[in-house]
Amino acid sequence: MAAVPPRTAAAAAARAASSLRVPGSASRGDASRFLSAAPRRLILPARPRWTAPCGLSAPRPFSAAGGGDALRGMIDEYASRKMTSVSLETLMATGRGEYLHRTGHGDAASPDGCSAQATAAVLAQVASFLRRELPVRLAHRVRDLEGVPILNSMPSVMEVRGIYVRSLEEMAACPMDVASTPEGEEKFARMLEEIYGRHAGVLVTMARGAFELRKGIREGTVDLGGSSICDTREDGEMDFERMSDMHAFLDRFYLSRIGIRMLIGQYLSLRQPEVNDYVGTICARTSPYEIVQQATDDATFMCARKYGDAPEVVISGGTDMTFPYVPTHLHYIMLELIKNSMRATVEWHGVDSDYPPIRVVIADGNENEDVVVKVSDEGGGIPRSYMDRIWSYLFTTADPAVQEGMVAFGEDADHSIDSPLAGLGYGLPISRAYARYFGGEVSIMSMEGFGTDAFVYLTRLGKSREPLP
Repeated sequence: MAAVPPRTAAAAAARAASSLRVPGSASRGDASRFLSAAPRRLILPARPRWTAPCGLSAPRPFSAAGGGDALRGMIDEYASRKMTSVSLETLMATGRGEYLHRTGHGDAASPDGCSAQATAAVLAQVASFLRRELPVRLAHRVRDLEGVPILNSMPSVMEVRGIYVRSLEEMAACPMDVASTPEGEEKFARMLEEIYGRHAGVLVTMARGAFELRKGIREGTVDLGGSSICDTREDGEMDFERMSDMHAFLDRFYLSRIGIRMLIGQYLSLRQPEVNDYVGTICARTSPYEIVQQATDDATFMCARKYGDAPEVVISGGTDMTFPYVPTHLHYIMLELIKNSMRATVEWHGVDSDYPPIRVVIADGNENEDVVVKVSDEGGGIPRSYMDRIWSYLFTTADPAVQEGMVAFGEDADHSIDSPLAGLGYGLPISRAYARYFGGEVSIMSMEGFGTDAFVYLTRLGKSREPLP
């Protein structure tokens, strides 16, 4: 059993800063590589506006509402195609060059998969797949953004649609054989860096759109046009948390966003210097214990900054277990659960109290079907009538002023320790989306008046394929 004691804000900040270094600065044997080395937290260089990386002219301007017959036809054409689902196992095998023989590069493969020839062939193979797959995924999301009722007219949602359309146009402008030469593959990678950076703030921008919808309905500035997308509670307030069609759309959108960023991030990471145990963004020996420790440090910093103190976190179970996974995904999930437990514990017991510890148990056993992590707190629990709402993208217990400040934040704040403990209300549903992306799950059991248990289930073997919408 390992205890992570409370820290002052300054101490926690120092630890967090030391573990979030510039990519490539971590030594290969450094345990902090799980979150700081290049393949984990991809920090892309700032670049000027689009400069035709594929050697073609820049895409023409488009309108948020339509974009012309040619653009409409292109969106419909790509959206009519079926998306190709991948698994963690497939991504790792491809990154190691195990599928080169399928594209006529069998002679390039080496026993260790590390020769320069094999690496170039792997990059060409992955880039060719992305050239075919990404326009299809982008077009599906554009069509979905256009089809969601009422929300599609919100300024921020129209802005997101514009981002996806621009990326789709850039992808479609690239020749299908763009990766057939090293120079073409390099240009393609630069374009994907642009797209990856452009989409970084989409989560917050979409949250701003949901905020605009709620605010507009409450203030009477949004015309529902007889739509029944939003029920009314007994007290006359709109029941945003039970807008099933809206939540189904947001589930599809965010799950797809995770997939797009996973594919691009994996490819860009494969182009960076190798790090022990990593294949792109995937670590073959991900340690849940180390990830939980890092998430605890980050949550402690956030809690201490807000309240001046933080509860102790006690970690027990399989502290030496490892399995193949994407460390940044697991870190996001654990940070969300631990900071929620810290906030609930402090607010339930009161500032300057002796807080009961938060307990994290990592289920050990090499024969287990799943890797399971439990986070238990004594933070007062959640009323049973609220249990459905905690998975809502439109529900938050944060102060309205805090939420409005969050949606005004222009960066990818959901992945940052700079964000407040309570903000957009997206933390739990996005955490569940990350877990489900590779066949896992997040579930919550609560006892009102006592505390809450959160369970994270992650598939051990990585064979589950993306649940594409």
